Amino acid sequence: MGGRRLSLDWIGAVPFLVYVAIFLFLPTAIIAVGAFFGENGPTLENFTNLSRPYIVTSIVNSVVLSAVTAVAGAVLGALLTYAIATGNPRGTFRRVVSSACGVLAQFGGVTLAFAFIATIGPAGFVYVWLAQHNLDIYSGTTWLYELPGLELVYLYFQIPLMVLIFLPAVDGIRPQWREATESLGGNTWHYWRHIAGPLLAPAFLGSTLLLFANSLSAYATAAALINQGGIILPLQISNAITSEVGLHEPGFAKAQAVVLIVIVAIVTVAYALLQRRTARWLQ
Repeated sequence: MGGRRLSLDWIGAVPFLVYVAIFLFLPTAIIAVGAFFGENGPTLENFTNLSRPYIVTSIVNSVVLSAVTAVAGAVLGALLTYAIATGNPRGTFRRVVSSACGVLAQFGGVTLAFAFIATIGPAGFVYVWLAQHNLDIYSGTTWLYELPGLELVYLYFQIPLMVLIFLPAVDGIRPQWREATESLGGNTWHYWRHIAGPLLAPAFLGSTLLLFANSLSAYATAAALINQGGIILPLQISNAITSEVGLHEPGFAKAQAVVLIVIVAIVTVAYALLQRRTARWLQ
């Protein structure tokens, strides 16, 4: 009697699974295991050291930075996305903006930090021009090199990223739905309150979570802009690995990385759940 044949459809996913195992799960496992080891063997000291005041402050700063840039980037990016989606789908404006967003979403690190320093830094040409007109945007402070400065710089790539990931959801809104609302006596408020709003809410929240994770794990831009201290957790991890005075603590750095991994994992799961709900009406 012939039994049920084993499907071989999964073979095509083998290269991807191998890639994920080597470059995602293996490094994560190495970090997680290494966090429980110190110079003298297994220990929990690396995790107890997470209660150090400057580490707690850096964790809070990282969460605040990610939350502010995620919400602001999501709102501003959604407005830009709606402006693109309501225009000509084959128009020049959409093509130019979409292409620019694809480039700017990946723009970061030293080049982005230098661009802001050269533009609005204490010696930047915009700041000099404003100072010549009695407009001092610093007033004795250096906010560009502190948390508010990071929030401003991060929006440079958060907004374009929001456009890229939110545009498919906005394109899924059918013009006939608005026409049906108006034919039934509804207005713009009813349309957004009962139709477009509920449909776009999961995609918007999911995109916001993705922006949060993107900001939380960003390192290069902050490292280039702030070369002293570690006001956010990624910089603290770098300091624990590359101490210039011999106080490097690789196990402690891995324990800090575990904190980031846990937060990103929670956000990723929530994002996946929201995307699954959104996919129901996009099909």
